[in-house]
Amino acid sequence: MRVTKITILLVLALSMSACSMFRSKKETIDTMPEDRLFATAHNSLEYSDYSAAEKGYQRLIARFPSGDVNEQAQIELAYAQYKDNKPDDAYSTINRFIKTFPTHKHADYAYYLRGMINFDRTGGLIERYLQRGNSASTRRDQGFNLTSFDDFSQLTRRYPNSAYATDARQRMIFLRNQLAQFEVNVAEYYLRTKSYIASADRAQYVIEHYQQSPETADALAILTRSYLALDRKPLAEQSRKVLALNYPNHPYLTDDSWPHSPSIWRKAIPFSGHH
Repeated sequence: MRVTKITILLVLALSMSACSMFRSKKETIDTMPEDRLFATAHNSLEYSDYSAAEKGYQRLIARFPSGDVNEQAQIELAYAQYKDNKPDDAYSTINRFIKTFPTHKHADYAYYLRGMINFDRTGGLIERYLQRGNSASTRRDQGFNLTSFDDFSQLTRRYPNSAYATDARQRMIFLRNQLAQFEVNVAEYYLRTKSYIASADRAQYVIEHYQQSPETADALAILTRSYLALDRKPLAEQSRKVLALNYPNHPYLTDDSWPHSPSIWRKAIPFSGHH
């Protein structure tokens, strides 16, 4: 009798194990329950299998169209698309999330991720400009800079104590300087091609909009050169005085031929922060 009971227990255990194996083989992203589907997609994300993660999150969102898990899946889907080098898809996903859930508990991260998506699309802007690349492309990338700056600005304004705010502020400083440098590069180009009204306008724009940027010094020097070339000596003297007061060591103050080695050929300083 004892042997029979043990035999029965073994048979039942093997039967249950077989059923479990059969179920796991048949279970797919179309049949998994919500929690297991999310765990599967998240596990793929953790192991950098972004394509599998995207498929899992997309199926979860379609099968379970509401609830906390759905909302978290949308955020992680955007991140997976971002890491999979699909910035358009990632931006669309996270932008839709922000509009749908503006007060979500992770809205600060959503703004941060939206800023990061465009931040990483601006790489190589200066290099492409130096190579005289497509002007439409450089204007588009400059637009990415502006949009990224705005996203980080919204994050720091709405959530000043967010865990992502400090990094966002550092990136805003970097972006501001990049934007200013781009404008100075264009102003120097106009100066070298003797388009003095255009160079003065670009330099004035930097002075008015990027006052805290290091490029303000070069902008003042370009403005002075432009005014002299346009025979507007009182304005040239005024801008030179401002330059001397704020940047007494600027090379233009000792070399009126500046920029004989235009800063347009300088390499952009890479961002020193971390993702």
